Amino acid sequence: RTTINPMFRSATRQFVVPCSALAAGCASGFQLSQSSSEPSTAEVLTEVLSSVKAIEKDLGINKTKVAVDPIGNFPYITDKHRSLACKALKANPSLYAKYANVKTPMGFTFDQAIQAGLDAPHLGVGITAGEAAAYESFKDIMDVVIDGWHGYKPTDSHKSDMDASHLKMTPEQAAKFDKYVVSTRIRAGRSIDTLALPPATDRKQRRTVENLLVTALSSMPGDLAGKYYPLGAMTKAEEQVLQDAGFLFQKPTPNNVLANCGAGRDWPDARGIFHNKDKTFLVWVNEEDHMRCISMQDGGNVKEVFERWARAINIIEASIKKAGYGYSYNEHLGYITTCPSNCGTGLRASVMLKLPKLYKKMGVHALEDLCDSMGLQARGGRGEHSPPGPNGEFDISNKGRIGASEVELVQRMIDGCDKLIDLEEQA
Repeated sequence: RTTINPMFRSATRQFVVPCSALAAGCASGFQLSQSSSEPSTAEVLTEVLSSVKAIEKDLGINKTKVAVDPIGNFPYITDKHRSLACKALKANPSLYAKYANVKTPMGFTFDQAIQAGLDAPHLGVGITAGEAAAYESFKDIMDVVIDGWHGYKPTDSHKSDMDASHLKMTPEQAAKFDKYVVSTRIRAGRSIDTLALPPATDRKQRRTVENLLVTALSSMPGDLAGKYYPLGAMTKAEEQVLQDAGFLFQKPTPNNVLANCGAGRDWPDARGIFHNKDKTFLVWVNEEDHMRCISMQDGGNVKEVFERWARAINIIEASIKKAGYGYSYNEHLGYITTCPSNCGTGLRASVMLKLPKLYKKMGVHALEDLCDSMGLQARGGRGEHSPPGPNGEFDISNKGRIGASEVELVQRMIDGCDKLIDLEEQA
């Protein structure tokens, strides 16, 4: 016989809830029957649930979901809303009518998906996925956004190649990079299939993600071995060390997608940071994506940084596969992430490149346009459209994420930076 929890035992003695829906001056309630033999927990819960339902009926509470009115509930969109999602809805309101009452299999609604772009008008994408299936559930608008951001069509196919031996870098290029590159960094996001993404996850699934990744990270071999720091359990000293190193990821704020898309709920529960002993390999757990895997080091040895990143991300995948999971991936979208801007490879390969003379000759905007023509993005010391950092340093990275493999994107960055260095020397 099941032993009843003490919490429910007390409920069997006297459980009275007033019913305010009855006439004024009257009060009614209910009391669980008490038999001579001690009831099981299941019996107590069944009787409690039955009584609660009776009260709801008395009060006129109707839990039936009312359909969303696509006209009366149409989002407030102004000229200040810059995102591709908001522009798509404004240009074609029928998209909202089509999806207003659509949910993903896990219950993520269209209104939840577009909320970030509405609450933070400066965002460029304006829609997020609460699970991998959101890209199918809201396909028409996702296709518009992905095409607008990447120039990637609904019929296109993605490919993946993480073999570092396929990268080409001549001795002459390596010598240039050693002279002009301050540091190199490669990062990419990954999601774990069948688990909700951060905007729609619950505590249990978020903790499942953390457990899977911590298990993988705790057994990283050789140069990848290190320590995991749970965000909510860090000492002030540990937090300061990570902050000084630039390792701490952003906290939810009214201005970032993290808070506005719902990914900041229950902060900092089940979030954390891992880094190896040399601080050249870093993993963010449960930030905007389930995982951000980062490889970095001083200097311009891009091939070494890429090899470390690819090796680490493959080791982690092998570990989660042993637990019955895998990365979210399909032939069209590639690796699936929370934000459509990162789907495909999810990869950003960047170098801090010294271009003082080229900047002086061209200025910020012309330099940005030049990089854009080569499929690259230039960021100054304070981000996009800003002057360079110390010594004329610009952050130069691949602009695209999807439709080309990891190797192709890194090669694009190498070849483009090689041309920028030539122009710097000629300036």
